[in-house]
Amino acid sequence: MTSRRRSAAAVAALAATALVLAGCAGASNGSSASTASDGKKFAGQTLTVEMISSHEGAAKWLAAEFKKETGATVKTVIVPYDEIGSKIALDQQSGANTIDAAAPWYVSLGDLASDGAIQDLSSWIKDDKALDTSDFIPSIYDAYSKVGDKRYGLPFDGDTHVLFYNTEILARNGIQAPPKTWDEYLQDVKTITANESAQGVYGAAVFGQKSPLILGASYANRLAGFGGEFLDDKGKPALDSEAAVQAAQALVDVNKYALPTPAETDFGAGNSAWFAGRVGFIENWTDLGVRSEDASSDSKVAGKWGVVTLPTGGSNTTSRASLVAGFTWVITANTKKADLAKAFIQFATSSKVNAQLLVASPPTGIDPNRKSSLNDATYGKDFPTIQNVNKATLTGSLAWPTGKHATELAQVLTDGLAKLLAGQGGSAKQTMDDIQKKWESILK
Repeated sequence: MTSRRRSAAAVAALAATALVLAGCAGASNGSSASTASDGKKFAGQTLTVEMISSHEGAAKWLAAEFKKETGATVKTVIVPYDEIGSKIALDQQSGANTIDAAAPWYVSLGDLASDGAIQDLSSWIKDDKALDTSDFIPSIYDAYSKVGDKRYGLPFDGDTHVLFYNTEILARNGIQAPPKTWDEYLQDVKTITANESAQGVYGAAVFGQKSPLILGASYANRLAGFGGEFLDDKGKPALDSEAAVQAAQALVDVNKYALPTPAETDFGAGNSAWFAGRVGFIENWTDLGVRSEDASSDSKVAGKWGVVTLPTGGSNTTSRASLVAGFTWVITANTKKADLAKAFIQFATSSKVNAQLLVASPPTGIDPNRKSSLNDATYGKDFPTIQNVNKATLTGSLAWPTGKHATELAQVLTDGLAKLLAGQGGSAKQTMDDIQKKWESILK
């Protein structure tokens, strides 16, 4: 199975489509719109975009539809997710200027803006009513587009993690309901691993490979569950809080009972074990449920899974969505095709397109970005449980920092957690205190 976010690797670019709506053109860096005899404004033009590899299905779908709507061609560039930000910056700073638009991890927006690699789209987003920004899921809209008081893009893939469970494995082990707390989760994982590891079945696949979108995601899930924050309400690091330490300890506790070996478990390994029916639990993006039912996934868990919101822990009793990924369409600083890029982004982030991408076959790896697509009738009919857990994004979500140095902060956190899990970082408290100091130094 080609996993949704293929082994810490995956970020790739393929690209997508743009429905030309009145008023979406706006001022740009001089892209001239030639109208073909069929009246399609961008006929004959080519847009080069960069996307992550797990969005390849979406990119193909969007490119085909974009061609139908506008006559324009989308040329795609595929890169690993952890390289997309640096490649955008290098492309623009070197003067190569080969990329017109891209969909990087939202956490990189502040650094890309600081590097002068992407455009400030605040005026366009504010003035173009056709973008219908009030329809974006509020917790996603600001987190995935805003740095300070400026907006640099629009949300494309509204990623959030939830907890999937294998109903057959739980039943075999006498577990009558999925866990509500991280303590219950740990006990369930222990039980399954003790009973079935000899047969190659484990309590959980825990993403532990040293990468912000893998190990960092696993930690963020627990930080959300224990009620913690990356930054306090004054923008200062909050990783030495009781909740932050409890989240780190919860990750340590489950490590030895998880699919071997967590430090090498990326999306590919974890998802493959899930589809093969070898793990009881997996924290993943909601579209894993779509893939679990798709014939092309070679899934052995079709009809044998359930999904719930993330567990809670400590004094926190309210489940929160963890916005561990999330990808945002941006326009590069030096493109000469800003009109075309804006039309494409308007189309790719629209409610109609998002709703279609959620249920497309083969799966596209896209999650809801708008309230209307989240509540779409077809989505609810085909995947009611996924639609329900996705509604957790409507309130109280935990988002990563997005300002300048945010990518460095994410890597520092991940490096520290990797040492902790390897037994080299001291206690969970010592590890988080050390990370706190490093974050304070970086942010000054």
